[in-house]
Amino acid sequence: MLPQEIIRAKRDGRPLSEAEIAAFIAGLTSGAVTEGQAAAFAMAVFFRGMSLEERVHLTRAMTRSGVTLDWRADDLPGPVVDKHSTGGVGDAVSLMLAPMLAACGAYVPMIAGRGLGHTGGTLDKLDSIPGYVSQPDLALFRRVVGEAGCAIIGQTADLAPADRRLYAIRDVTATVESIALITASILSKKLAAGLQALVMDVKTGSGAFMPTLQGARELAHSIVGVADGAGLPTVALITDMNEPLASAAGAAVEAENAVDYLTGARRDARLHAVTLALGAELLVLSGLASEATSARAALDRALASGAAAERFERMVALLGGPRNFLAQARAALPAAPAVVAAAPKRAGFVAQIDVRAVGMAVVELGGGRARAGDAIDPAVGFTRLAALGAEVSASAPLALVHARDETHAHAAATRLRAAYRIGDARPPASDPVIARIAEGDA
Repeated sequence: MLPQEIIRAKRDGRPLSEAEIAAFIAGLTSGAVTEGQAAAFAMAVFFRGMSLEERVHLTRAMTRSGVTLDWRADDLPGPVVDKHSTGGVGDAVSLMLAPMLAACGAYVPMIAGRGLGHTGGTLDKLDSIPGYVSQPDLALFRRVVGEAGCAIIGQTADLAPADRRLYAIRDVTATVESIALITASILSKKLAAGLQALVMDVKTGSGAFMPTLQGARELAHSIVGVADGAGLPTVALITDMNEPLASAAGAAVEAENAVDYLTGARRDARLHAVTLALGAELLVLSGLASEATSARAALDRALASGAAAERFERMVALLGGPRNFLAQARAALPAAPAVVAAAPKRAGFVAQIDVRAVGMAVVELGGGRARAGDAIDPAVGFTRLAALGAEVSASAPLALVHARDETHAHAAATRLRAAYRIGDARPPASDPVIARIAEGDA
């Protein structure tokens, strides 16, 4: 089949057959499809969309473009599961949830990504740990999953290579926002990882990729529908990103926040709520718990007993990091030389936060990237970020700014002040979990 005829069909609004989609993705993988043709295909899908059936075919074709892991030969004594987030600010859930699930009997081969735009990346947080190998070969990946119960790594060249090529093209052709292409991109990697259950964290709000609740619902329904159609049981939670999920934003400071969470030194309330909600869904979906209450209790026990912290430390060591990382995290993680308090414009209560602006302030400090290949400074960022409803003043700042020098720190403090609106009354608290989307939901 000629790629241009497949593009023409989609351009004109005709549904593509399974064979047409498979042929186009095969050409994309082999190089027979040119960059221009891939861009034209992405734009045609962006404007014409895809039916649920087409999305399933696209996801399966992209999954089959590379290696698909099969864990049956490893004889793992528990289900293979994973969680994926659409990204936000202060969202280090993966660092805690993967070892918590492992401590509950699950196995978590997590394929994570780097930050782009205003969102922080899971791999960037792990890369701030000295020696951590975030892109091991598949043999080491399998060994770590088997021995630690979890391994968080980046996408390898072997897993869903068609997605790697198509995503790079989408990124430079303004087609990233296509629901069909987002769905296939996320799920092709998850299916290639050989999962038996998946929970999706679809964020909405000022710091989310899908800022409107309607857009978040559309994406959640697409992911759940396609995943189930491809044979992967999936539940999606829509969670709030109208404030940073945790009190830290930046690679190393979020890694340290995750250590505090796992060891019990400190746990941000909203971060804890979302982590437990996502984990409970996976334990029930995979059959490790009968219902949500017992699932949450199991996750709490994994934290209280130290089992989750031990799994995390084992994963870090097996992937090249320090063997006693939890005890030396503060000393081992990179630290910025300048720390400056960002005072609010006036005293009062935090009434509104432009979370995207908070994320971009981290980027401007050097803690994020404008392009996928950019290097970041893992030491910079914010800690003690004030949440919605927090009372702030000159003695109770919006955050502490971690920067390379005081000039950059003060500039970031100015940007942060502009992202916060201060009011005279404390706004009502809200549940960070907005909705649950499962198979069969309208």
